[in-house]
Amino acid sequence: MKRIFPLIVVLITLSVIGILFIQMSWITNEIKLKNDEFEKGIENSLIKIKDLVHSRFIYKNNQGYVPEESKEFQLKQNFTLINNFTNEELKEIIGRGLRDNNIKYKFEFGVTNVFNNVIFQSEGFQVADIHKAVQVYMVELSPIGSSKSKETLYLIVREDKNQIIREMWGMIAASIVFTIIIILAFFVTVRTLFNQKKLSEIKSDFINNMTHELKTPLATISLAIDALTNEKVIHDAEKVKIYSSMIKEENKRMNKQVEKILQAARLEKEEIKLQLQEIDVHQAINKVSDNIILQIQEKHGILQLRLNAHEPKIMGDEVHFSNIIFNLLDNAMKYSDKPPYIEVETLTTHSHMLAIKVIDNGIGMDKETQSRIFERFFRAHTGNLHNVKGFGLGLSYVKAIVEAHDGKIKVESTPGKGSTFTVYFPLITYR
Repeated sequence: MKRIFPLIVVLITLSVIGILFIQMSWITNEIKLKNDEFEKGIENSLIKIKDLVHSRFIYKNNQGYVPEESKEFQLKQNFTLINNFTNEELKEIIGRGLRDNNIKYKFEFGVTNVFNNVIFQSEGFQVADIHKAVQVYMVELSPIGSSKSKETLYLIVREDKNQIIREMWGMIAASIVFTIIIILAFFVTVRTLFNQKKLSEIKSDFINNMTHELKTPLATISLAIDALTNEKVIHDAEKVKIYSSMIKEENKRMNKQVEKILQAARLEKEEIKLQLQEIDVHQAINKVSDNIILQIQEKHGILQLRLNAHEPKIMGDEVHFSNIIFNLLDNAMKYSDKPPYIEVETLTTHSHMLAIKVIDNGIGMDKETQSRIFERFFRAHTGNLHNVKGFGLGLSYVKAIVEAHDGKIKVESTPGKGSTFTVYFPLITYR
């Protein structure tokens, strides 16, 4: 999996880059094709304009049918724009020639004679444009071999640079939309792969932790049963009582671990139903503290209660509320590399919430760990602490139960300086 996962990400990345490259190449080629079509259209327009000018000249000078061989002769001998055309006529002919080739841009024109003097021009045409204009096209209107004149048309097309983009906008927009979809699909796929990888790691950690947690009591029970079958022990009532008590305690421990796993499953399915009743938070905290104080004292620690809330009553499930406090105190005790000093403080906030703070002097957490500690099965790195046991279910359970009470939980922590967990519950008078 470690090798396949990066390979999949690399292949998908290359595929997306390839698709983007193809899309950009396609758009570039389309723009180039449109430009080529424009240039071809201009070329055909110039031929069309020349033909129209010649046809108009023949018509004006004959007023009737003229054979093709006579047309060519008349054009070579007599063709000239002077006294035969006006500015408006030339403008109309040029416009028609452009429109017939689907060129709809604004244009300016000028016609010069053999001496390069301008004899016709549009209002916006400047002689200097012939030399500096980007889009300037020319065609000799005089027929090849003309003996009378040499008149040249200069055509400047005011091409709209965005016109091609506008003409292609539908295809470009569709291309952009589908490209975005492909990129989003890529990110979703990669994120899913990362999540699957993370879930796989979580599953492995969970199985390892569960095996460890259940193996110890099973080993103890096995040893106790072996001892009970020993001839020297089986007739000693006191030892039988000790080993039986040991089996009972280890069995309780296993049941508790199994219950944690089942509890997590019920939370995931949202099957836990709260038995709401009025709870005196101070009494509940004192009760939980009495149950855990011996464990804290075994580690030469101190538990300090500062129960200062003037309205300590909430509507809640007494069992689950006690579990919340126990889990927070248990974590504060476990995640300490020195004799634990734990404070539990209650206060009433201005937003009519009861706040319970559990402050410790433990190993603390970095920002990344803080962002993940409420995930199921996540366990923080404990550095030099190797005796921290569990499935990583405690804080996810705490968060779920707090939110089921319409409360919220937050954590503040600094590595090496301890952590502060604060849970908020609605006061009974404002629920």
